[in-house]
Amino acid sequence: MSNNHYDFIIIGTGAGGGTLAYKLAPSGKKILVLEQGTFLPREKNNWDTKQVLQKSYYRTSDIWYDQNNKPINPAAHYYVGGNTKFYGGALFRLRERDFEEVIHQGGISPAWPLTYQDFAPYYDQAEKLYEVHGKRGLDPTEPATNCDYPFPAISHEPYVQELYLGLKNQGLHPFSLPLAIKLNEVNRHLSACIRCDTCDGFPCVVHAKGDAEVNGMRPAIAYNNVKLITQAKVVRLHTSASGQEVTKVEAEIQGQPQIFSGNIVIVAGGAINSAALLLKSANDKHPQGLANSSQLVGRNYMVHNCAVVMTLSTKPNQTIFPKTLALTDFYWGEHDFPYPMGSIQSLGNIHKDRIIAYGPPLMPNIVAEKIANHSLAWWVMNEDLPDANNRISVQGDKIVINYQNNNQIAFNRLIQRWIKTLKSLDQATESQHFSLHITQHLSLDAVGHQCGTCRFGENPQTSVLDINCRTHDIDNLYVVDGSFFPSSAAVNPSLTIMANALRVGEHLLGRIK
Repeated sequence: MSNNHYDFIIIGTGAGGGTLAYKLAPSGKKILVLEQGTFLPREKNNWDTKQVLQKSYYRTSDIWYDQNNKPINPAAHYYVGGNTKFYGGALFRLRERDFEEVIHQGGISPAWPLTYQDFAPYYDQAEKLYEVHGKRGLDPTEPATNCDYPFPAISHEPYVQELYLGLKNQGLHPFSLPLAIKLNEVNRHLSACIRCDTCDGFPCVVHAKGDAEVNGMRPAIAYNNVKLITQAKVVRLHTSASGQEVTKVEAEIQGQPQIFSGNIVIVAGGAINSAALLLKSANDKHPQGLANSSQLVGRNYMVHNCAVVMTLSTKPNQTIFPKTLALTDFYWGEHDFPYPMGSIQSLGNIHKDRIIAYGPPLMPNIVAEKIANHSLAWWVMNEDLPDANNRISVQGDKIVINYQNNNQIAFNRLIQRWIKTLKSLDQATESQHFSLHITQHLSLDAVGHQCGTCRFGENPQTSVLDINCRTHDIDNLYVVDGSFFPSSAAVNPSLTIMANALRVGEHLLGRIK
C-alpha cells in the first residue's frame, strides 16, 4: 500500500477538523491532516493592536466576490487551529428549542434531525476538552445538563460588575459568559492566561486560549500515527469511475501538486471553503459538484445577523478584560413581541487602533485613544434564517457569496431594546455621566460564524449529509464543520461544531472497526 494512503484524511484544523483529529488520534489508525496555513508564529505582532486591527496582519489574502462581482477580503485566518486562533472563546450550547422548528417574525427556523439530548453528552465532552469556564443556573435559556462547567466563571472587573448588578436590579438575568480561557484566578502562578487586553480577535502568544490548535491538534500530533502537513491547500477531490467513493485528494504542498488517498475523507475547511471544494470537484458522475444531487451544496449559507453596539460614556472605563458578561432575556422575545430576538454579549477591549481602523478617516490618535478609554462594546446577535438563495457558488476558481439579510425586524428590535436597557441603567443610578450608543452592522467579510452550506438530514433530496455527516451521495466522504447546521440559532456556533466533531468521531471509530 502506498505511503500516501491513510485510514483517515482530514482537511482543515479548525473547530471541526482539529477536534476530530483529537478524537481519532488514540485509535492507532493512520491519519493525515492537511492544513493550507502554517502554525501561527508566536511573536510580538500577536498582541500588536496596530498590526492586528489596522493592518489585518494575519488575515488571509484571499479575495472572494459578492453577487455584484465586488471583491471581498474575508476576515478569515488560515493557520493550524483555523479561526479559533482569533475567536473570543465564547462557547455556548444551542438552546433545547433551537433543535426544534421555531417560528420567527421573519420566517421559519427548521427542526434539526437530532435533538438537544443527542448532542448533550458531546457538549459535556467539548466543554471539558476546551476547558470552558462558566457558572450554571444564571442563564434563563440554558439547556439542561447534569455537569457543572469544568472551571469556575471568570470574574467581572468593577466597571462590568456594576453593569451586571444594574441589569439584575432591572429584573433581568445577566450571567457569566462561558469562555475557553485558561485563567486561574485562585492561583495566578498556575494560570496560563495573564488577563491581558488583547484576547478577543487576537492570537494568544502564551497559548492561554482554548483553541483548536492548542487543545485539539497539538495533543493529536503527539501520536505517531497522526501526520500533519501544513501549507497544504486541497484543490480537488477525485472519485472512482462509479462516483461512489473519493479515491484521491489532490493538494498543493507549498505550491507543488501531490496526491493522497484515504479510506475515509473528511472535509472541515469551514462552511464556505468546504462547499467550494465540493463544487470545484465536479466530474462526469457529479456534474453539479460532489455530493450535490440535492443541489443544496453551498445553499442556505448563514452567518448570523450581528452588530456591535458601542457605548461611549463620559465615565472612563479602565477594564482590561471586559468580555465576561452575557444576556439572553430576549432570546425568545418579550411580552409584546412573541418571536425570538437573540443574545447579547460584552466584547473584548476597544483599542484606539480599532477606533482608527473602523472610525472616520484621518482620526487623530489622541481622539481615538480618548474614545477607546471611555467605551464598552456589545455584541448583539440574532438568528438569520436558512434561505436557498443565500449561497456559496464558484465561477472558475472564484468563490462567490450571494447573501441577503433576513429576519431584520426582530434583529433591529433587539438592538433598540438593548440600547433602551443601557440608557435605563444610567437613569436608574441617577448617574451624572452621559452615554452615547453607536451601532455598527457587520459586513459580508465577517465570516466567523459561517454555517449551513451542507445541511444534514435524513432525506437525500432535502439535505447534503446524513445524520452522521456522511454525504448521501458518496460513501466515504464526510463534512465536519459548520456546514452541517440546518439553522443557525442565535449563539456562537463553535461549541456545537466541536461537539458534533466528537460525535462524528465516535461514529467513524465504530465504522472503521
